Amino acid sequence: MTTWEYATVPLMIHATKQILDNWGDDGWELVTVLPGSTPADVPAGNMTAPVQTNPIAYFKRPKG
Repeated sequence: MTTWEYATVPLMIHATKQILDNWGDDGWELVTVLPGSTPADVPAGNMTAPVQTNPIAYFKRPKG
């Protein structure tokens, strides 16, 4: 029977592909991406910008 290990990773909007590729290169499979609760980068001084959050990627890979 296969057993799994899991990881959650915040995705920076400006480097999403690089982050996903790096985890994939290490054998992790992307399961899903959901909205997160970590504030995303907001331009300095722009207090009227809508609040965004960094999405969270959920990965799995076989243990061992």
